[in-house]
Amino acid sequence: MAVRNVLLVEGKDDEHVFYHLLEYHQVPQCFTIKDKGGIENLLNTLEVELLASELQCLGIVVDADTDINSRWQALRDLLTRAGYAMPAKPDADGVIVQKPGKPRVGIWLMPNNQTPGMLEDFVAFLVPPGNVLWQQAETCVAQLPATEDRFPEVHRSKARVYTWLAWQREPGSPLGLAITKRYLNADAAAVRPLLDWLRQLFDII
Repeated sequence: MAVRNVLLVEGKDDEHVFYHLLEYHQVPQCFTIKDKGGIENLLNTLEVELLASELQCLGIVVDADTDINSRWQALRDLLTRAGYAMPAKPDADGVIVQKPGKPRVGIWLMPNNQTPGMLEDFVAFLVPPGNVLWQQAETCVAQLPATEDRFPEVHRSKARVYTWLAWQREPGSPLGLAITKRYLNADAAAVRPLLDWLRQLFDII
């Protein structure tokens, strides 16, 4: 069956964070969230996704990673080839572009369209301000011996978030459930621009 509205995400964690944020804020889910199994597959199949029959609107959520300009340029090049007039840089409130006869397209670069980072950097914005355990998790990760620092720098925020989640009432909750369990604050200021972008993209009243 053809799907009219689709939100592409890199992985399961992104998918579940969106599900739980939408449920918490009672935003009608009039679109299908599709886990693409990684950034490479998402980019490689984007032009095919745009050609899906009856598609009206396509949202794209990807991590900015260490080089936000490079990530934006990769998306910009693909969509320019598909016929869209793309801005030179992403907007802080997310990008939405339209072209007659083609699906409307929206892009959100995690965490906030402006800085390098990933889903876990966005999640870090949802940690309650002044949380003592968060401060301890930051210190813990920062003080890892150089010989035991086994992850790349781009994953440091991931290490902080999952260290912090390991110290909650139910240790090790997935990111989405951490929203439902109220470990993370779904009313944090960082959430509103993302939800506003989704509402505008998918015409959600």
